[in-house]
Amino acid sequence: MAVNSKMSANSKAGRRAAAALVASAGAYALAGTAYVAPQLPATRTSVARVQAVAGAAPEASSSFGAATAAAGAASMAGIAMAAGAGKTRRATQQRKVTVALQARGGEEDTRVCIPLEELRNTDVEKVGGKSASLGEMISQLSDVGVPVPGGFSTTAFAYKEFLDKGGINAFINEKLDDETIYTDVNKLMQVGKEIRDKIMDTPFQPDFEEELKAQWQRVSGGDEKFTFAVRSSATAEDLPDASFAGQQETYLNVMGYEDMKQKVHLVFASLFTDRAISYRHDRGFEHEKVQLCATCQKMVRSETGSAGVMFSLDTESGFDKVVFVTSAYGLGETVVGGTVNPDEWYVFKPTLAEGKKCIVARTMGSKLIKMVYKAGGGSETIDTNEEERNSWSATDDEVTALAEMAVKIEKHYGRPMDIEWARDGDDGKLYIVQARPETVASQKKVGVIEEYKMKGKGSEILVEGRAVGKRIGSGKVNILTSIDQMAEFEKGQVLVADMTDPDWEPIMKKAGAIVTNRGGRTCHAAIIARELGIPAVVGCGDATDKLAKGDEVTVCCAEGDTGMIYKGSLDFEKNVQDLGELPPVGLKIMMNVGNPETAFTFGQLPNEGIGLARLEFVINNAIGVHPKALLGYDTMDAATKALIDERMRGYGSPKEFYVKKIAEGVATLASSVYPKRIIVRLSDFKSNEYKSLIGGEQFEPDEENPMIGFRGCGRYTDPFFEECFAMELEAIKMVRGEMGMTNVEIMIPFVRTLDMAKDVNEVLAKNGLKRGEDGLKVNMMAELPSNVFLADEFLEYFDGFSIGSNDLTQLTLGLDRDSGLVAQYFDERNPAVMKGLETLIKAAKAKGKYVGICGQGPSDHPDLAKWLMDQGIDSVSLNPDSVIPTWQFLGKKD
Repeated sequence: MAVNSKMSANSKAGRRAAAALVASAGAYALAGTAYVAPQLPATRTSVARVQAVAGAAPEASSSFGAATAAAGAASMAGIAMAAGAGKTRRATQQRKVTVALQARGGEEDTRVCIPLEELRNTDVEKVGGKSASLGEMISQLSDVGVPVPGGFSTTAFAYKEFLDKGGINAFINEKLDDETIYTDVNKLMQVGKEIRDKIMDTPFQPDFEEELKAQWQRVSGGDEKFTFAVRSSATAEDLPDASFAGQQETYLNVMGYEDMKQKVHLVFASLFTDRAISYRHDRGFEHEKVQLCATCQKMVRSETGSAGVMFSLDTESGFDKVVFVTSAYGLGETVVGGTVNPDEWYVFKPTLAEGKKCIVARTMGSKLIKMVYKAGGGSETIDTNEEERNSWSATDDEVTALAEMAVKIEKHYGRPMDIEWARDGDDGKLYIVQARPETVASQKKVGVIEEYKMKGKGSEILVEGRAVGKRIGSGKVNILTSIDQMAEFEKGQVLVADMTDPDWEPIMKKAGAIVTNRGGRTCHAAIIARELGIPAVVGCGDATDKLAKGDEVTVCCAEGDTGMIYKGSLDFEKNVQDLGELPPVGLKIMMNVGNPETAFTFGQLPNEGIGLARLEFVINNAIGVHPKALLGYDTMDAATKALIDERMRGYGSPKEFYVKKIAEGVATLASSVYPKRIIVRLSDFKSNEYKSLIGGEQFEPDEENPMIGFRGCGRYTDPFFEECFAMELEAIKMVRGEMGMTNVEIMIPFVRTLDMAKDVNEVLAKNGLKRGEDGLKVNMMAELPSNVFLADEFLEYFDGFSIGSNDLTQLTLGLDRDSGLVAQYFDERNPAVMKGLETLIKAAKAKGKYVGICGQGPSDHPDLAKWLMDQGIDSVSLNPDSVIPTWQFLGKKD
């Protein structure tokens, strides 16, 4: 039993003690907070006191903890047997009354508990969003490969009866009519506690208890060790435009009827946590019109498996062609609650449907802790071991299977979805434990682009983490260690904490930005930050140590997946573009995109594909190690090996790491514009740039002028670089073949001579990338005077030109574009350069081959773009921020 023999959970003292479990002080807003945040002494006292009374610690407010129905016939037999045992006289009478009422014309459904399998998504007003959604999936998706655990739900009718017969309604309405509580956080905390205490002091009505026990008996078969997850399900919850994520409570590993009854009582009280009261008020939901139900489901044994959250779109950009999957070991509360930095994957839907290898990106999280069952009920967090931290918490096959389920769920509901899942450690099977509409990215206004941009680069980065949202904010740091410090927080400050949870929502909505040590991009805090439109950087690890109260900082989430906290209050700008209807133009407008972290955002701009994807960006940022250091890993010194080991966590070998990281980077870029073309320029590092990579010092020469030295095609055909280039080509072959991204073309840079052109094609063919096979196009970057003079001859070896105006200008005018002393002479509109451009365009057009330009010139000079259009160029590839203005300029009528 989960109730101490000295104090019954039904007694007033027992219920009051249990009410501390849903107190507002941030103690339980997220999974296991009480066990991993020792800086909250008040919370720990409450926990200890309640554990002494109730014998089991609840898991705090997360929407996760449901588990899955046991697999196979054994489970079904158990439920059938339990159903027979659970037919009490009261339950039978209740069903007869309900059926009679409905037969007379559909009067109010007066059932107080309903099996999940009898529910549909249209029953939100009866049982709340969570229970209705689970019932919908059980009844409609089980046969198509979406396994969902069974159970039952209490009803809104039961909740209303409880409040009415207990005389609680008038008390609640009187307390919440005081408008001052919504601006005074101390008053809010006081009122919330008074309401929760009132609810916990009021016993359930006898007929409700009788049916609750009957349903417990039906599902559990009367087994006191059968484990449930008891979660909140509100009638205004999980709507397409309001998530209510984590606003009420979840309790895991609930054993025995008495324990379950107590947790249902606590769930009822949690409708009036401080965060829930504040959230409803701010979003215009009338308190008296929101009813709370309890979803009671069989637990999935993920404490010995893994669990996580997935979205059927990218949460940051709203890009809807991917499924975003997160995972960590143990119960899923750590992921939802933000107490762990999880593993992450992106799965591309079109190639998933084709049965291809469809994981286009992955990031290994630190996974420092996991949540497991406690003996006797409840759960606790423990440290993960080194092997768990350095391995993926889900296999590629599992991630793919989860993505397939997400697509089926999204298709059924007809909208992007936020889905929680768990893998049972006993049977190894995957289960869906919750699904609700995604409420932030999917609600963004179509045709409007909001862009934040730093005006200058910060001189000092204080902290880095995972970026949430694409915004920038600044203000003075205020470090909070407990929600009890809520009154100390001022509007516009930067909230810095070990972690935040939905209890902190009254503070979060006042913040200029949010920074946390822990958490991933799918935790409740991240969801709320997006919903509030506040930039947040989560999972920093050491923000509370490196930042100091009162420091002026700028929090930037607009530079990719990595969020930066810069020293000082820096200038930034916000641009909002209403695209309207763009005019037709006489060429294709493509984009220059090298950073996979920004690809899903830029891919939603109007475009005809990516005209320049620089592979060196992927190598530098995602790999950071010289390819020869990876090939010669065994010969590296211990310090270099340690750096490489940290980089390649989760990959089987140095070579696998290099090949797969390049493949993932290219696949992410390719998926952002699929099926439109993407032209990938193979690596074009100069020797000094290669030297800056880990291990590079041992392999690279010292060159006086690397800009015109050992680079590009000259490396590809040199024996020194042969093995390195082969790995690069293996990655491209993987993307085009196994991953099905046949929209990928390649571009060869810095082709000095016709012999080089011939040799590089032979190298490509030798490595399985023969020009013309499987539709492969091989383009040349036309950027040297020799390419202009011998344009016709070079085209014999390539499918087209992509003009690199930067190097073409530099080498035509004899300039070093890195030298400030001659920078004033650098201009792509110089007549000599334009003559070269004209020659290249004419040569390609004469042979019916592609010609485009991917240099900086058209992005900086719209008049140059117009001149190129007039010359008949096929495409201009622009920096993303130049796409709309250049498009509008080119579409103007003279």
